[in-house]
Amino acid sequence: MTQAPLELAVVLPTFCEAGNVEAVIARIDGALAGHVWEAIFVDDNSPDGTAEIVRAIARRDPRIRVIERVGRRGLSSACIEGMMATAAPFVAVMDADLQHDETLLPRMLARLAGSDLDIVIASRFVEGGGTGDWDKDRLAKSRLATRISRMVLKADLADPMSGFFMLRTSTFRRLAPRLSGIGFKILLDLFTAARRPLRFVEMPYEFQQRAVGESKLDHVVAFEFLIALYDRTMGRVIPTRFAMFGTIGALGVVIHMSLLAIAYQRLTFIAAQSLATVGAMTFNFFLNNALTYRDRRLAGAKALVRGWLSFCLVCSVGALANVGVAAFLFEVENTYWTLSALAGVIVGAVWNFALSSRFTWGRY
Repeated sequence: MTQAPLELAVVLPTFCEAGNVEAVIARIDGALAGHVWEAIFVDDNSPDGTAEIVRAIARRDPRIRVIERVGRRGLSSACIEGMMATAAPFVAVMDADLQHDETLLPRMLARLAGSDLDIVIASRFVEGGGTGDWDKDRLAKSRLATRISRMVLKADLADPMSGFFMLRTSTFRRLAPRLSGIGFKILLDLFTAARRPLRFVEMPYEFQQRAVGESKLDHVVAFEFLIALYDRTMGRVIPTRFAMFGTIGALGVVIHMSLLAIAYQRLTFIAAQSLATVGAMTFNFFLNNALTYRDRRLAGAKALVRGWLSFCLVCSVGALANVGVAAFLFEVENTYWTLSALAGVIVGAVWNFALSSRFTWGRY
């Protein structure tokens, strides 16, 4: 007996969603009755055992698969890996926290399959949609992010921040080489990566209340959103990760000078300078670990100590490179002192970025 061909893959990025896995699978199964589908969970090594629960279900249901990522994090990159892993002609992305309305899936599939559209988006902000029990603060932040997003989009989307959509796999594979995988909103990445405007339609849905687990939204996620926008506007001029690294380095200079000013009141200059240097390096290391390298950040005391020592060593050599280049240009080449200093700073920054990317965070 020949099995009907696979129609749809549903990609569900997860982190600590153990309490929702069985329920979301049951809901998808009910919504897609009569269709041939598979669900691909992409789990970022959840400490609550989400991946293991999915594997247990997959042993009795071949439609369920899991990709467990170790040392990598990020919602957009998880969606990309999940969508790359299917042979289905259509692929949907939705959350596993039961806040997206899975009953919309068959209608999205019918609309997409019966037209020349590239993508169908479930929208909270078109007529008939809604945000459920959101408070005024969260709604205001979402609307602000929507307005900012529309400034860089190539389409007039009502809900560019939606995390619930379906597209042709062929469309995704065409766009995949140009996706950045930065941030938590893959839809924004897809639209800005397209060289021609994507053909789309938005379908209304009501955002549901989370019943189990906690929201993953935090200030760092909001920061990642801004970084994603930067990547799509200026990332080709100055690489996004280097821009973040350099910005944190500039903040580190402020920390250094502040610590030096305080410590010099009680210590010798050499002692105060040493303390300020270590303090600034420590500040830079932890902020880079939280932001610049969030997708492969170090966790656990042992990894953090090892990473901090590696970072300090790299930056110490970078400081020598900075001084050496500046001194050479100033004393040997007779370059103006400000240009000599600037060249030294740039060389030191590039050195620190390249080596810390390789040796501090590169192993993950």
